[in-house]
Amino acid sequence: MAKGKAKGKKITLKIAKNSIRIAPDGARRLDLSKMGITTFPNCILRLADVDELDLSRNMLKKIPNSIQKFEKLRWLDLHSNQLEDLPKAIGALQNLFYLNISNNKLTTKNLPEELNLLKNLHILNLGLNCLDSIPSSLGALKELQEIGLFDNSLTSIPNSVKNLPKLKKLNADRNPFPDSIEQEEYADSIKRIETLYLVQEKDLCSSCLKVCQGEKDKLSKLNSETRSSSKKLSFPLLLTPNSTAKDNQEEWRLK
Repeated sequence: MAKGKAKGKKITLKIAKNSIRIAPDGARRLDLSKMGITTFPNCILRLADVDELDLSRNMLKKIPNSIQKFEKLRWLDLHSNQLEDLPKAIGALQNLFYLNISNNKLTTKNLPEELNLLKNLHILNLGLNCLDSIPSSLGALKELQEIGLFDNSLTSIPNSVKNLPKLKKLNADRNPFPDSIEQEEYADSIKRIETLYLVQEKDLCSSCLKVCQGEKDKLSKLNSETRSSSKKLSFPLLLTPNSTAKDNQEEWRLK
């Protein structure tokens, strides 16, 4: 007899309630990671007042539009699932600060345009997917400070994204960019700091000059160390889908 399709773990409301944790900053986090879940547990809609939702490292293929009921959500982790698309309703999560959808099967075609509605988003991780381009509309995310684009099929990154006003970290490692120089330009966002020196030394008071000179010396040292090393700068938060840095990204890609 042929084997039936494996069923994922059924999440009950009781299990979900017992999975609520208090994050270090006091936020209420519903942690359903590594539970073997194959379908979105609708029972958790009754807990939609949580601040954080972790559904990472499961076997989810779809997130329903009902995700919009989590109106207070600031932190959403969906990394390491089997997602091929995202619902348009994700754009309704106006309080979202952090979104990790790395290590899935997302294509550029199936990235909803509504992502550009997440005006409060500071951290976005799209690494380890199947993206061949990045929508220029993501340039509307003016609060974005960190973005992970590593391990995709990108050949370019739109200027609207590279020039986001608050962007500090951009990890685009292991993409098939046309040449190594161009890739280095995308990956090394530290270079942008140099544009912040907009005044002459004579216009600064002695204490401000001392602070600025110290920061400039740190930057010079960092650049020198980077040039002398074959490794690019590492941003641990975006290097891997989870909080533990791994050198080998293939460990996190679903086969």
